[in-house]
Amino acid sequence: MGKQMTEMLKGTLEGIVLALLTGKPAYGYEITTLLRDQGFADIAEGTVYALLVRIEQKGLVDVEKRPSEKGPPRKVYSLNQQGTQELAEFWNTWSFLAERIEKLHNNSHSTGEKQP
Repeated sequence: MGKQMTEMLKGTLEGIVLALLTGKPAYGYEITTLLRDQGFADIAEGTVYALLVRIEQKGLVDVEKRPSEKGPPRKVYSLNQQGTQELAEFWNTWSFLAERIEKLHNNSHSTGEKQP
């Protein structure tokens, strides 16, 4: 993954994880697997676990410890009301930015500038 992609992903990964938790509660490794299934193959597990700590501290998820067949209990994360509100704000912000970026992109094409 290129540096630009990495930097852009840092700013959106929290919203992406919140969106994944909309469907159903999940534990850390499961979230990493879901991200990889969505094409985010280069995200390190450590990045996901650090993000989960942050969203837990921010009160965006509820955490339940569930027994695991292998090893210690798993922390299962589920989106709560505050997380749902944060996700709605993320999608609004994403839509705002995506529309403007697309407009800039289209304008640069229509002016005849060469694109990489």
